Amino acid sequence: MTKPELFDVVELLINLPDHNLQAGAQGAIVEEYSAQNYELEFTNTTGETIALVSLPVQQFVVVWRAASKTWVPLIEKLEALVEVLPEEMRLEVFDFARFVYSRRIQSSLGQANEMLS
Repeated sequence: MTKPELFDVVELLINLPDHNLQAGAQGAIVEEYSAQNYELEFTNTTGETIALVSLPVQQFVVVWRAASKTWVPLIEKLEALVEVLPEEMRLEVFDFARFVYSRRIQSSLGQANEMLS
């Protein structure tokens, strides 16, 4: 997992009801307290701060890197998310991905068979 850095844009992996923030809300890293804890700022559409929250790295994922001004590829976001899960949950994610893959392959085969008919 890429180490979060100041001003990176992050996305919450958890709900924060005390701050009226839901998983998926985006904010920016404004302070690093240790290797595992960061101060995140969340704003409204006009740029006003609505919450400043200190969270461990396991509760958010970086979606945009400020230093390179690039969006994080989906595969890297998934890796970061899966990395913090316990092993049994990682297996569940893998089983789900396998299910989606096999459904996609079966759908493709079905379409190919229809074209041959």
